[in-house]
Amino acid sequence: MTHQTGQQTGQQTARSLVCSGCGTEFGCDPSGNCWCAEETARLPMPTQGGDCLCRECLRKAAGAASSSRKA
Repeated sequence: MTHQTGQQTGQQTARSLVCSGCGTEFGCDPSGNCWCAEETARLPMPTQGGDCLCRECLRKAAGAASSSRKA
């Protein structure tokens, strides 16, 4: 679920999101100042109704994806 904060950053708006994995609220700044830009964990962007994950769920999902590639 995405909530607009109304704070414009260049062409894109900073958002307050609810993690689709655990329901935790977190901030997203698609202008490049988002916390996820500092993360080493990388996943493809969500598609079809999905949205970003919080830091903890992103790390868990990336770990699971990495484990399944090794198997």
